[in-house]
Amino acid sequence: MRVLVTGGGGMLARDVVEACRTAGWTVTAVDRAGLDVTDPAACTRVVADAVGAGDLVVNTAAWTQVDAAEDAEPQAFAVNAVGAANVARAVAAVDARLVHVSTDYVFDGLADTPYAEDAPPAPRSAYGRTKAAGEWAVAALAPRHHIVRTAWLYGAGGSSFVRTMARLATERDTVNVVDDQRGQPTWTADLADAVVALVREDAAPGIYHGTSTGEATWYDLAREVFRLLGHDPDRVRPVGTDQYPTPAPRPAYSVLGHDRWRREGLPLLPRWDDALARAVHDVVGGPSA
Repeated sequence: MRVLVTGGGGMLARDVVEACRTAGWTVTAVDRAGLDVTDPAACTRVVADAVGAGDLVVNTAAWTQVDAAEDAEPQAFAVNAVGAANVARAVAAVDARLVHVSTDYVFDGLADTPYAEDAPPAPRSAYGRTKAAGEWAVAALAPRHHIVRTAWLYGAGGSSFVRTMARLATERDTVNVVDDQRGQPTWTADLADAVVALVREDAAPGIYHGTSTGEATWYDLAREVFRLLGHDPDRVRPVGTDQYPTPAPRPAYSVLGHDRWRREGLPLLPRWDDALARAVHDVVGGPSA
């Protein structure tokens, strides 16, 4: 199988490339210089050159600057919605398959039980609105699609909360971390393996939630990073979101349900703390450390 990965310079994309190559697939990765997804002609050309019928495109290209999107929603929309539509249309034209990466920000974060895959989107931020629009475009334009929502990503290929906590553990006596936002820390390598499984098993088109199982707050995650790296976790102090106001509202509850994986007979991603134990030293020591 031939695979095209857009947004190829990103943290998740790097692990997707590695997982696809490990699966024995031929991979082409393009960063923004290689493909501007806001250019429909470029999408048509690059997709047609890289893949054909039955092949795969993994679209990780996105505007991910959540706070900046509040003042630049048209620009974020151009990438996250129009760009997704351009890629989806190009994929459909060659009868390839599409895995499109989305986000927990399509939900309002006000729930107290995990969001199901078919829960109605209700984004509260510009970033969430543009990603929700991208999901709609993919579903409308690419019949052979998987929309994979993820959240709280960390990996060896880029900056992340995990790497920041590891650095602060060596720089500060104590660290204040938010304890009233709850989600699912997810290792990009685990998500990349799940994407490969989704495609290899020819799972039904639709929406899947690509997050680790279990749940934690940012405070829980920071304490576990400290512990795994041999630091005293009690140096992490819990604070409320109100102590760190941001232009874009953060979801208080970002836990996503995984029923679709179960229905398709596919394994769930590992628990967040088990994944972190396997990942943390590689993540901390990875590129840009």
